[in-house]
Amino acid sequence: MAAKESTFKRRLKNIGPGAIVGAAIIGPGTVTTASNVGAEFGYALIWALVFSIIATMFLQEMVTRLGVITRKDLSTILREQFTSPVLKWLTILLIIAAIVIGSAAYEAGNIVGGAIGMAEITGLPNNVVSIMIGVAAGLLLWIGRYKVIERIFVIMIILMSLSFILTAIVVRPDVSAIFAEGFVPTVSSGNVLLIISLIGTTIVPYTLFLQSSTVQERFSGEAELKDSRFDVILTMAVCGIMSVAIIITAAVAFPIGTTINDPGAMAEQLQPLLGSWAKYVFAFGIFAAGITSSMTAPLAAAYATSGAMGWGKDLRSPKFRAVWMGILIIGIIFSGMGYDPIQLIVFAQYANGLILPIIVLFLMFAMNNSKTLRGHTNTLWINIAGWLIFAITVMLSLISFGLF
Repeated sequence: MAAKESTFKRRLKNIGPGAIVGAAIIGPGTVTTASNVGAEFGYALIWALVFSIIATMFLQEMVTRLGVITRKDLSTILREQFTSPVLKWLTILLIIAAIVIGSAAYEAGNIVGGAIGMAEITGLPNNVVSIMIGVAAGLLLWIGRYKVIERIFVIMIILMSLSFILTAIVVRPDVSAIFAEGFVPTVSSGNVLLIISLIGTTIVPYTLFLQSSTVQERFSGEAELKDSRFDVILTMAVCGIMSVAIIITAAVAFPIGTTINDPGAMAEQLQPLLGSWAKYVFAFGIFAAGITSSMTAPLAAAYATSGAMGWGKDLRSPKFRAVWMGILIIGIIFSGMGYDPIQLIVFAQYANGLILPIIVLFLMFAMNNSKTLRGHTNTLWINIAGWLIFAITVMLSLISFGLF
């Protein structure tokens, strides 16, 4: 028993890359979408979130295994898949265009969403807080020390968890109704767009590139593969619990059929129910989601671009810094222009819907390459799950663009 406890404690201490990806997933987009799901449909779409988290676990486990075993990130692996210069450069351009555009789209929504949370707490104007968040994220990334950045994310994930889960507990939901209504899959013309948004805000393409890079910073090789899997599975499970907690809170706080226009509405709605403390706790959760996500999108773009171009992964190199600074500046500019945060988030999710099937397709081919993964290629059942996820992402992409 003592040996098992020791192993468990060691794995808890090695939590890190998964927390960074978790912070990327639980951004203002997730808070807004999950809040809308709960406000409009109560507990009825919890099943869709559970599916999203399980699908994310499969994909993130694949890129974790890829990074730990090959010591290469996903963009490097994809660049090396082709010997033809034409195909190689087409792949490089696709990766850079898809991830950089996708990260930039999310970045503006991340900063604005975080600003809404902080504005609820401080009363400062959103555009002022947006600049403050952008500058704070830039300073933290400029440090260029992976372990420092990782610790920040672990702490923020813990604080977010406490914020959202505590709020869900104190609103006293009907637990029997959650299980009776929330785990029966139902799809209709009225809820399909929110299902797409829920899946789109959970399975984010740039997190696959981010995870494959960060696991190399924390885990040294095949001997630590189990520890890396524990990291990603535990943190994805925590992300799922947080998102379900937000749905539950919104289902209790709002009459069924309500549409939420911004993530700050949740904080406001909780005040008459639970007192001013609940407003501030939930608003802090929104702020934490925004500032951590505003760091992960630029970081993912820098890792993906560096791998695609063969620059290496030095967090302090001028090229690496130039990429994340570019994404951050774009986010700050658009967040300060007064755009509706919901419009920014929806645009990011549509961009995600276009990019995700392509990235999953590339990933599936990479995960079955025995030359690079040696004895760690996908098993049959992981391949079945992976191709099923690919088919679903294609279908959702077609639906989101009105083609299916």
